[in-house]
Amino acid sequence: MRNPKAGRQQLTSPLVKGAAVICAILAILVIIGGIVVSAIYTNYHPKMPYIKVADAHLNTLDYDQSGLLDTEMALTILAENDNIKAHASFSDASFNIRFHGIKIAELRTAPFDVPKNSSFPIYYLVPSSSIPLDQMGMEAMDMALKQGIVPFSLDGQARTRWKVIFLSARFWTHLSCELRFFWPNGTVVNPLGCRSRVH
Repeated sequence: MRNPKAGRQQLTSPLVKGAAVICAILAILVIIGGIVVSAIYTNYHPKMPYIKVADAHLNTLDYDQSGLLDTEMALTILAENDNIKAHASFSDASFNIRFHGIKIAELRTAPFDVPKNSSFPIYYLVPSSSIPLDQMGMEAMDMALKQGIVPFSLDGQARTRWKVIFLSARFWTHLSCELRFFWPNGTVVNPLGCRSRVH
């Protein structure tokens, strides 16, 4: 009498062998891919492009006791690409300037490229319309003017992309910092260390 279990083992044996062969091929491809990626990383040393504030100056600050604020700020933002063998592109760049949480201005720029191991400056001359401050904002401005140091916050983001051979990386880099100005001369208080981070 024929053993039915032996028949099932004979039928499933080719499937098991085929699956084992496929797994072995996939494992080899993963290993080869890892070696290629490692070689590219070792050769190109890819670095994340970023943005930073290079310079800032408060040209104008008009504030009256009714709480209306008018400002003009000159701002230079640098897009940095430290990759020595890869170009980088920046798009969807958008930044906000605020005083005490109240938006003063919104800054945008068109997409642009940054050559390898280089930087690209973005110059803004930012006038604001008359911005009404709330009570807390008025108190904060009164205190700032008495101290002679007026703080503004700068926040924003940009989408960056760089490509090495067939490897492409895309990510958002975010900027958030405080710009503090002596007033009335409008110079920035300390050397700027405002640099974006990837989140």
